[in-house]
This record gives sequence, structure tokens and C-alpha cells, in this order.
Amino acid sequence: MPAQPLTPVRHEPRAITGRRPLSPGTGIDAHRHDEHQIAYPGRGVVSVTTDGGIWVAPANRAIWIPVGCVHQHWAYGAAELHLIGLPVEANPLRLDRPAVLGVGPLLRELILAYTRPPADPTPERDRLRAVLLDQLQESAVQPLHIPAPRDPRLAAVCAALHANPADGRTLAQLGAHIGVSDRTLTRLCRAELGMSFPQWRTQLRLHHALRLLAEGTPVTAVAHRCGWASSSAFIDAFRGAFGQTPGAYAVRR
Repeated sequence: MPAQPLTPVRHEPRAITGRRPLSPGTGIDAHRHDEHQIAYPGRGVVSVTTDGGIWVAPANRAIWIPVGCVHQHWAYGAAELHLIGLPVEANPLRLDRPAVLGVGPLLRELILAYTRPPADPTPERDRLRAVLLDQLQESAVQPLHIPAPRDPRLAAVCAALHANPADGRTLAQLGAHIGVSDRTLTRLCRAELGMSFPQWRTQLRLHHALRLLAEGTPVTAVAHRCGWASSSAFIDAFRGAFGQTPGAYAVRR
């Protein structure tokens, strides 16, 4: 679903550090905290939703959530969410908005180790966090964001595609359905989404593909349900976005 205003909002001064298993289709309600937080799915796929859109991460990505950002988590498939709270001054990438970060093997092991109990302060944990922050500084921000439009005309188009990512209509055809020109919608895409309509639709389809794979849907069915013309086209797009083929994320039944 498109991002919606997140209310009511729970205020948590401290950002949790630890592990939290999430059953398929469950999440954590809207909240904010006075620290930064990293959300990493050691297993499954997790999304973070704000008023500004949706960020999604499989197990080789993490989501940066800045201080004060109202957000909610959602799990697809059986997920294990690893959360790390960081003080305001610990922001190695100087990020002031949510972002998806690449997670290599070393950073993954650091996150797993840092979220393992007990979480009591020790000199060893301080050193572990220092290395973790060094590794974060080397992480590349990934373009895995589905921005949410505010203009009701563009929001109507985006809602139709959220409901059916395989919808292959052009922007002109979608606009004609609601009585808006493709020129107006193209301008709105650039102004409100920060990307072209084809780029936004690809992000949406990749998001849905990750969700379906985490839920155990076969790769060929995912390609069809998300609007790719062939399985090979889907695999190429998926590998370009995530560095692995869809088979690496598929749940074995």
C-alpha cells in the first residue's frame, strides 16, 4: 500500500538495540525516538514506512532511520529484525532522512554480534561499535526507496500500481483514466518523487518482488505478478538492484 500518515505515534526516547523476531505480516507500530537507529533483517525482508515513502531491505541491506523520524516496521516472510540504537552524534554518513545501506559480510557479522545479548555497556562493546561505525561509513546508499506523492492526482496513479504492480499501462493511459495529462504527471513525478515514472515503477515492482519471494512465491510467478515480460528480464533487473539473483532470496518449501 502507498505510504499513509502514521498516527498515533509512540515516542521512545531511546532507540532499541537488540533482536526481534517478526512473524509474516506483522510489524512494529508507528513511533519515533531521540536517537538514530539501524534496522537490519538477518532473515526475511523488512520495510520501513514514513510519511515520505517506503524503504525495503532484504538480508544484504539495512535501513538507516534518523533521529525523530516517525516510522513503522513491517515484515514479509518470517523475519528476524536486528535493531541498533545510536546517539545523535554517531552518524557516519551524515544522513538526515531514511536510507537503505549496503551490508557486506563484515558489517553483517558486526551487526549480528552487536545485537546479541547481553547489551550492557562494556569496553568490548564500545570497540565493537567503533568498528561497526567505521564499516557504516563505507556503506553505499542504495536506491531502494518508493517515494510517496502528496498531489492527489499522482497519488491516484501510484495507488493503482501499488494495488497491481503488473499494470502495464503507460503514464498517458493511467492519466487518461483519471483525467490528467501525462505532461502534468511527468512534471509531478520529478517534483514529488524525485525520479521519472519508469524509475518509480521499477522501484515499486522490485519492492513487491522481494515481498513475494519472502512469502515463498516461485520466481517465475513473481516475474509475472510484478509486470516483467519474462523471467530473464526480471532476473536481470533484480540482480542489478540487489547484486544477487531472485533465487538467492526465494524461500524453499
